[in-house]
Amino acid sequence: MKRTQNDTVQNSNNSNKKPKLENQITIVNDNKSCLENLTDELLFEIFDYLDTYHIYKGFYYLNKRFKNIFINSTIPEAINILPMSKSNFENYYINIILPNRYRINLLRLTNPFTLDAIFSPPSIIVEFIHLETLILDNVQSKNLDKFFYCLRSLTKFHSLTLSIADNIEFLNDIFSNVLRLSKLKYCKIIYQTKHDETPFSPSFTTYNRSSIEYLIINGRFPFDSLNNLLCCLPRLRHLSMDSFYKSSFRDLDEDLPLIELKYLKYASLKFGYFIRFDDFEHLAKKFFYHVQTLRLTTNDDEQYLNAKRWQKLIVSVMPYLCIFDINHHGSIQNNNFTYHDIINRFNSSFWLENEWFFTHRHEWSERLDCGIFYSINQYRRQEYKFCWEFENQICPNIQETRLNSIKHLSIYGKQATNNSVSYFPNVTQLTIEHYFKTFGDSIPKTLNRLIPLKQLTKLIIKSYDFPFIVIVKLLRCTPKLTTLKFDSFVLDEMNMKLFEQSKLFEYVSNTNTIKNLEIRNDYLFKQIQLIVNLLPKLEYFKTGMNRKEMGNIIRFLITKPNDIIQNLFFLCISETPKICLREINMLIKLENLVNDYFIKYVNRDLYLWW
Repeated sequence: MKRTQNDTVQNSNNSNKKPKLENQITIVNDNKSCLENLTDELLFEIFDYLDTYHIYKGFYYLNKRFKNIFINSTIPEAINILPMSKSNFENYYINIILPNRYRINLLRLTNPFTLDAIFSPPSIIVEFIHLETLILDNVQSKNLDKFFYCLRSLTKFHSLTLSIADNIEFLNDIFSNVLRLSKLKYCKIIYQTKHDETPFSPSFTTYNRSSIEYLIINGRFPFDSLNNLLCCLPRLRHLSMDSFYKSSFRDLDEDLPLIELKYLKYASLKFGYFIRFDDFEHLAKKFFYHVQTLRLTTNDDEQYLNAKRWQKLIVSVMPYLCIFDINHHGSIQNNNFTYHDIINRFNSSFWLENEWFFTHRHEWSERLDCGIFYSINQYRRQEYKFCWEFENQICPNIQETRLNSIKHLSIYGKQATNNSVSYFPNVTQLTIEHYFKTFGDSIPKTLNRLIPLKQLTKLIIKSYDFPFIVIVKLLRCTPKLTTLKFDSFVLDEMNMKLFEQSKLFEYVSNTNTIKNLEIRNDYLFKQIQLIVNLLPKLEYFKTGMNRKEMGNIIRFLITKPNDIIQNLFFLCISETPKICLREINMLIKLENLVNDYFIKYVNRDLYLWW
């Protein structure tokens, strides 16, 4: 945090900073009037631990001195719009964002309604003359041209993270606009397409030379257009793309001009089916000569398991390669060799001298001709798929027992084991794909032998038959959890009443810190009521709703009876008919549930903000 006065506190020893701050906070908690006795420098030290909005809420209205300290500081340089009510945002916008728009250098907007406030009219955003970094979530594709038109006038703008809310049909709407941002250096794009449709490929006919150095694309991209895209990125240093499809079965375009990506040091690519080793080899020969780190996820084509072919490619085409991280899922069709014969060739001196080590797992004990072959080096990726069935395999392989780099663990399988030797000490995000049975112990105890549940911040449960009581027991063991997603839960109406009166329910309701909740099924009013009573600190709620009870549910969530969910002002009703937009709008107006609100319909989801 920058100061307008001297920077003595800022440059002091960090080891002494936190104890000093904690002592002052204790005093302030005992006697609020002590705030007046704190020096400006100590206040700035406190501000270092807070978001700009929290500083605004906590100090701006206390008195004139605190207001002036806030106004005259350089605090509002980074604006991250946290979940808040519509009226609070409007006050924040008027008092902080607009007056400081000339010096704000970072802006993050996650609510689709706040995007409209900043970008409508366009004359507002163009006055953010020092804006360097912009993070936009839930952008509608129809607004892309308007957003990019505004961004092209910002001379210092160089970092964009863009997440698109609805399905993209024309990829050109994104990439033609991105390449026109002349000073862009960092670009992360997150989008989705319809699974049953192939989006129209982007056109790079002009071959604009973009300034992008870091490019991350999370969305289905046509492999056939990758060559064209890379030809536009002569300064590229870091490339990460997590999904490809083949729009045709032809080789990459040979007629394009050859370009040397001499700055490209990092490449991470996740290939789906039909992207052959031949395709990758052609790509590497054209663009990957200077690459030092290669992370590759592949499927199907057994040529990805050809150790000699890999060795030849690396030596001749990627001589600077230091980190080789591969994850291949597939089978062997060659009747002359077994799966183990093929992968054992990665134990030759070439691989050992480079300290590139590998192991494998079979999906099923009766299928030894296929499996997952992957790197086990210390630089392994942060995501890992764990299957209970793997633990009982008789196939000898190199066992990884303590996977320190893994942050996100996905668990598959329907029968847990009590003697798993694997442990993931640094996992903060857990995805449970199936409801699994255990031998005697509870699910929380079984999971706690794999990961320290107490440090989880995000939990995703994809099983449709996961018992609600087990979910609540997991919440009791995850005090740091802030985000919860699940598809469905099993609990009948009679047990709902008894369970809500239990000590377990009361304890979890009083102690959990969940702010973001997403559930998929269409729920009844009593089920929504149960969930909200369990998670009273919610700030964002996305759920399906039973159409007949939608009115009761909306009325309950907006009026907030019994002082619950006091921080919930943003609701997303998923997979709902468009006519519900008019019905809910009429309900709110006729019953005067709230005077100031926004409502919109995006990609079969209905958003309500009040």
